[in-house]
Amino acid sequence: MPDVDYLTKENRQLQLAVNELRILNDIATTITSTQPVEVVIDQIVIRCIKYLGVQEGTISLLERENSDEQFHTMIRHVDSSIERVPIKLDNRLKGWMLKNRKVLLSNDIHTDSRFHYLSDYAFQSILCVPLLAKGNLIGYLAVFDKKDGLPFTDQDRRLLSIIGSQSAQVIENARLYEEEKALYSLQEEMRMARDIQLSLLPDRPPEIPGFQISATNIPAKFVGGDYYDFLSLTSNKLGFCVGDITGKGMPAAMLMANLQATLRSQVMIFEDCCTCLKGTNKQLYRNTESTKFATLFYGILNPESGMLEYANGGHDTPILFRDKNQDPEFLNSTGLLLGVMDNVEYEMESTTLETNDVLFLFTDGITEAMNPEQQEFGLDRLACLVGKNRNKTADQIKETVLQEVRTYASQAPQSDDITIMVIKRN
Repeated sequence: MPDVDYLTKENRQLQLAVNELRILNDIATTITSTQPVEVVIDQIVIRCIKYLGVQEGTISLLERENSDEQFHTMIRHVDSSIERVPIKLDNRLKGWMLKNRKVLLSNDIHTDSRFHYLSDYAFQSILCVPLLAKGNLIGYLAVFDKKDGLPFTDQDRRLLSIIGSQSAQVIENARLYEEEKALYSLQEEMRMARDIQLSLLPDRPPEIPGFQISATNIPAKFVGGDYYDFLSLTSNKLGFCVGDITGKGMPAAMLMANLQATLRSQVMIFEDCCTCLKGTNKQLYRNTESTKFATLFYGILNPESGMLEYANGGHDTPILFRDKNQDPEFLNSTGLLLGVMDNVEYEMESTTLETNDVLFLFTDGITEAMNPEQQEFGLDRLACLVGKNRNKTADQIKETVLQEVRTYASQAPQSDDITIMVIKRN
């Protein structure tokens, strides 16, 4: 005859195992990592209160970006039939969990020698388990005081430990899923910003009889602060500019759009490049932060005569290569960079583009490109390169420079925005 006590014990163990599986199945079928983190945690706490028959439950997660490893209570639930103020754990109790990373069970917290400093707590019993995801502590799950007044048992410890171990990875996956969604959303916003910025730049260079014109803009990030433009003026003249905004990314892109709108408004009112730069500087100074400024080269080309009038507001010196002269000419600054002072005067300079002359404009993303040894590409190397290739077309000169800069930088990431404009007289 089988031992009745033995069978009773085995039957009880089987019932407990079945109950555990039922609880875990309920949690698994209700909670998915594609739900918001708050929903996942809320469902876990509700089920802990239900299945363990406790008065209150809470989940706290470690702040990921907090160097002090502080816990942040995500969800706290109190059984609706219990009238009590929600429990708030002392930071030293949280510190115990952070240090020991194991199950905490105390059925008389006030006499527990480990927590003698917690005598003013309203709860009597606590069962707290760490939430470990791939060995890393991400938080803890705690329940307080059983509603029937009985102490927590080893079976309660076992059940909450299983729930905690199963829930930790689900919570972590939910957090990662939300971060992935946020990153995707940010990337989409940046793509939209890039599309908007591209729409502000010219679709293609203008076609001017007797001239070849080529230009490109390559931001270091999705968007950038480099700027170039072509402007149709009266008397069939062509206005063109290349600018560079401080910084990179979205702040620089926003200031670039501001600079473009301001310059275009000035060009509609004034004909000479000096007045346009003066007005643009004034508006930029008054409407931007003191730490924001821009460099800008603005030129006006008369295609019939080849006459070029220009003003240079602190921009990298464009290089002019003469067909009959091996040495390059540099179109240096004629005034201060834009946005630094309110009233700045700019001087106008002029020159003439003759047959086969090449004007090369650029931003410092070219000359300051770094190789793996942290050495800059440099102005001398650029001038020599363009000089050797000045008999090529404007497009070929542009592409040759870009390729040489990429080769020079090797595997080093692009550190700054790059803009090139080439104007060659046929």
